[in-house]
Amino acid sequence: MTLTTVNSGGILRPEDVGDLIVRPVARASVAFQVSTFVQTASKEYRLPIVAADPSASFVAEGAEIPITDQDVDEVIVEPKKVAGLSVCSRELANDSSPEATQTIGDGLARDIAKKVDAAYFGNTTANGPAGLRALSGVTEVDATGPISDLDVFAEALAESENVGGTITSFVASPTVSLALAQLKQYSAAGSNLPLLQPDPTQPTRRLIQGVPLVISPAVGNDVIWAVSQQFSYIILREDVEVVADSSAFFTSDRIAVRATMRVSWGFPHPASIVKIVLSESS
Repeated sequence: MTLTTVNSGGILRPEDVGDLIVRPVARASVAFQVSTFVQTASKEYRLPIVAADPSASFVAEGAEIPITDQDVDEVIVEPKKVAGLSVCSRELANDSSPEATQTIGDGLARDIAKKVDAAYFGNTTANGPAGLRALSGVTEVDATGPISDLDVFAEALAESENVGGTITSFVASPTVSLALAQLKQYSAAGSNLPLLQPDPTQPTRRLIQGVPLVISPAVGNDVIWAVSQQFSYIILREDVEVVADSSAFFTSDRIAVRATMRVSWGFPHPASIVKIVLSESS
């Protein structure tokens, strides 16, 4: 593709944006992987919450059926802008080969994915949505010391199931994931059988109680998140944009390529998400 304008102009066709930005971000971002992904054309996205079901009861033949109301609420999610900026030479940007375009898209997608994950697993983010650490109402499970078995994960599964959730992913930092991977099935010296289960469909992935263990540097070493996909929503505003501008780097004949994406998340049932609190020595 050729860039001939000095002022801002689109570097990718609309159909290219999905291939080079949206889908790579979705693949690279752990937040996207563990959540239900929804695209919207609206400024806000509303997630309905059924706080209480209507009540049923046994009634006598011919008797009036008691009327009960359903308690309904909603979570309003407003996508916030996250942006990535990459600078490349004009020669690279003007190159029509797929490899050149892919290089630009990959860099922007990686940058956006990192920022999305940092906000999702973090506390509060300036100009962005609040993350899991700021979410009130999550269920907490204390590991009570270094993890030597998988009991705390079984407890997390049960706690989520008790409130109607189903844990679909455990998310931990690389350091904690390594410690878990080094756990052995037997405590006897010389045992080399890992405690974590392999995933037959993805040999490099590990399972805990049948649930995938996902690794993210955005998660701290003091916590493991147990996420229920049905109650974690990633909301993406459809107007993802990639723009090129040469004015800022005119003297070096370089082009700035900017990608912007409006994204946020919502948790209609916070109690279904379990925070496994680790000790310092875990």
